Amino acid sequence: MRRLALPPRPNWQQKVEQVGLTFHTTDDGKSYWDESACYEFTSGEVEQIESATLALNDLCLQAVDHVVRSNLFREFGIPADFHGYLKRSWDEDEITILGRFDLLYDGVNPPKLAEYNADTPTALVEAAIVQWYWLRDVSPQADQFNSLHEKLIDAWKRVKNEMGGPISFTCIEGHLEDYLTTTYLRDTAHQAGLLTQFLPISAVGWNPQRQRFVDMHERPIHCLCKLYPWEWLMRESFGASIPGAPTRWLEPAWKSLLSNKALLPLLWKLFPDHPNLLPSSWKPLAGRHVRKPTLGREGANITIYDGDSTVASTSGGYGDGDFVYQGYHETPRFGGHTAVLGSWMVNGHACGLGIREDDGWITTNTSRFVPHRIATPDTSISARVKP
Repeated sequence: MRRLALPPRPNWQQKVEQVGLTFHTTDDGKSYWDESACYEFTSGEVEQIESATLALNDLCLQAVDHVVRSNLFREFGIPADFHGYLKRSWDEDEITILGRFDLLYDGVNPPKLAEYNADTPTALVEAAIVQWYWLRDVSPQADQFNSLHEKLIDAWKRVKNEMGGPISFTCIEGHLEDYLTTTYLRDTAHQAGLLTQFLPISAVGWNPQRQRFVDMHERPIHCLCKLYPWEWLMRESFGASIPGAPTRWLEPAWKSLLSNKALLPLLWKLFPDHPNLLPSSWKPLAGRHVRKPTLGREGANITIYDGDSTVASTSGGYGDGDFVYQGYHETPRFGGHTAVLGSWMVNGHACGLGIREDDGWITTNTSRFVPHRIATPDTSISARVKP
């Protein structure tokens, strides 16, 4: 694993916009999409990342089963009205589409889990599409850990077989990244043969006479794919109606347990000293450690401590909830840049990699996305569906 400096493609802004990434530059003029460098992996390193991702997914599924069987929903802040609903969602094996493990990896030691974005993961367009076209232009002789597009289409074909359609897609109005991510997911569903529609979260209605969710035309919402967290849904004015309604949700309700960082101390309790886990607790740890909000997102409200001293911290809107503590793991730095690997799971497959980097200690929602490639000179790009 190494970071290589590369010349950006001429007119790179136009090129990434053509494949769906319009937020490539931040409001202060800095590049969010950064192709002035790339990360290069050996095939053996990619296999190690893939194996770790599959192992962590298995641990997480065991943890969900433990929460359900031991009735530990309150530790995850799940409202009492949803306990039975989450149990039913798990027992019925409701289908999951995708999630993203954030890993710390230096190319030598086993990847370590920083957190799991299991419910509303973003940076999908960048990982699935934008870096693929970058690879085709810059390194056509190389390969990439990236079959996200194909696996998403396969996942939606499974949805079609199990649920039929149509599928509604929703997110918050006015949030460009969420809207583009939702639009891309909708496009892959359409390619799988599903009828789809988009409606903003404010257009999701509840009809009390019919006892079901409806769109703005009073048509029933059979299945809703949401880029909207479960902890927010549960506390919406219509939240209490969710458990009794026939609408199916993607991601399913049981994924709310995995998107909560209360998962981290539970994993460590169930699987102590696992090579892909870091010590985690509800109480501060000895030595250098990290405090994280259980329902925080995008690196907000994180503090790194060395004993009682603060090493680094971020601000945000998640400072009033519960916190967990995780053992500090030296985040890999390449050329002075902190790198976090986002390893994607789609429909049970480890199938993609996206890398965020920052000059500071903590990666946030403004950290750069840097493409990657696999150094396999004897292997050409594998065939794939054109996005």
